Amino acid sequence: MRTVTAVLVVLLVFPSALVSGADVLSSEEASSGLKQMLNQSGGAAVDRLGVTNGFLENPKVKITLPPALQKAEAVMRMVGMNKPVDNLIVSMNRAAEASAAEAKPLLLDAVQKMPVDEARKIVTGGDDAATQYFRNVSSEALEQQFLPIVKNATDQAGVLKKYNEFAGKGAKAGLIAEKDANIENYIAKKTLDGLYLVMAEEERAIRNNPVGLTKELQNVFRGLKQSR
Repeated sequence: MRTVTAVLVVLLVFPSALVSGADVLSSEEASSGLKQMLNQSGGAAVDRLGVTNGFLENPKVKITLPPALQKAEAVMRMVGMNKPVDNLIVSMNRAAEASAAEAKPLLLDAVQKMPVDEARKIVTGGDDAATQYFRNVSSEALEQQFLPIVKNATDQAGVLKKYNEFAGKGAKAGLIAEKDANIENYIAKKTLDGLYLVMAEEERAIRNNPVGLTKELQNVFRGLKQSR
C-alpha cells in the first residue's frame, strides 16, 4: 500500500516527471497493470469479433483462402465459378466468429497464467507492447487449446464439406495437386491472428484512455502518456 501511495503522489504531484512513474512503479504493479489491460483488451476483441460478420465484414481480419488455394480461386473466378469459392470463404469466417465467441475464457486464463519478465519495460513500451509480449509467450499453447473449439465450429459451419467441394473442382481442373493445407489449423491460426490484432488496437486505446483499470493503474498509464 505504501508503494501504491508513493506512485500516486509522484504521478499526481509531479505528472510531468515520470522518469518518474516508471522508476517508482514496482514490478508487481506493472505486472498487475499488464494483466488488467490484457483482460480488458482481450474481452473487447472477443466482443467485436465473436459476432455475425465480426470477421467477414472486417477487412483487417477477414479470412481468405490459404495461399496454396489462391491460384485455384483466381482461375475459378475467371471462369465464373464464384459460388463454391464464396461459400467456402463465408463458412470459414462463420467458423472463426463462432470460435472467437467462445475464446474469452481461454484468453483470460492465458493472461492470468502468463509469466511476466521485465514488466515495467513492457508497461512503458510501445502502444501494443503488452499484446505483442502476450502473443509471443502464449500463442503456441493457446492455439492448441483453441483448436478443438475451431474443429467444432468448422463442423457446424460445414467448412470441410465446402472445402472438399472447392478442392474437388480445383483438382479436376488440374489446379490443386493435393490438399496441402489443414483447413482447421489454418482457421485456428487466422482467428487468433484476428484476436491479437484487435487486442493491439484496444491496448492503444486503453493506454490513451485507461478506463476500466483500477484507479491506481489509470493514474499510472495516464502518467506514462504525459511523460512521452
